[in-house]
Amino acid sequence: MENILYIVLGLTLLIVGGDWLLKSAVAISYRLNIPKVVVGMTVVSFATSAPELIVSIKAALNGSPDLALGNVVGSNIANLGLVLGVTVILGSIDVRKTFYTTDWPVMMFASLLFFAFIYTDGVLVQYEGVLMVICLIAFLVYLLRFQKKNIEEEVEEDNEEELALYKVLLFLAIGGVALWGGSELLINGAVGLATAYGVSERVIGVTVVSVGTSIPELAASIIAIIKKEKAISVGNLIGSNIFNLLAVLGITAIITPIRVVDQGLLDFDIFWMLGISFLILPLVFIPKSLRLNWKEGIVLLSIYIYFVYITVV
Repeated sequence: MENILYIVLGLTLLIVGGDWLLKSAVAISYRLNIPKVVVGMTVVSFATSAPELIVSIKAALNGSPDLALGNVVGSNIANLGLVLGVTVILGSIDVRKTFYTTDWPVMMFASLLFFAFIYTDGVLVQYEGVLMVICLIAFLVYLLRFQKKNIEEEVEEDNEEELALYKVLLFLAIGGVALWGGSELLINGAVGLATAYGVSERVIGVTVVSVGTSIPELAASIIAIIKKEKAISVGNLIGSNIFNLLAVLGITAIITPIRVVDQGLLDFDIFWMLGISFLILPLVFIPKSLRLNWKEGIVLLSIYIYFVYITVV
């Protein structure tokens, strides 16, 4: 019971801390007159990946590499199966052309790059992490140069009123402390739960931890659907998956090597991640081109529920 309480409190702090960090980071960027397009593709993206990044780094440093890897792999599966599935069940969305020209190809490249690095020897080392971060920087440069108009439109839709300076500093401080404290509680609770029930850290990582770090995306998508906003896009979730792989795992591997302990990550989880990532492409075009509705949502959600079931059972 104590471990479950730690997990719940940890996830709550991560969600709240990530939200406060995001608000303060965007506000600081605007105060420094950084262009909105740069804010959208750097500050916002990194801030929304902060929970995954903090959890993965601390898990790896604390000797729980399967939590670090399971968190990212499971989060990528949850983003497409759970978050996107629930979102399109609640309301159909149109998919932009950039999905098949940029977003999906880059996500598959990042997924296959991670697969190539980790599958051969079961470890992500420093130079591989550096290469992943370089790929991320190249992707950002491409977006800023060739996809600027699309990015500016998305950032403009999410623009909020300027925060007072004391609020910016307060959010920044509280957000940072909440992320640190939340990651400590979550990892301690997850490791304790795995030990108590004889479940591997990898299973906890790809289910409980990954769903927890995907809750902000799920909540934001549901709220946007209810408010009938147009800012929802498959590209947002795909972008999150790209950052999870190239930024979160890349930076973590630079700090400390991440070695697979539970072989299930290589024999099972990573193939599910690759499979559901690839599946998005035909779903976007069949039966109706560049549109996802409740039918595709049921398919995605059913796949995710089945994945969790066979992982746990």
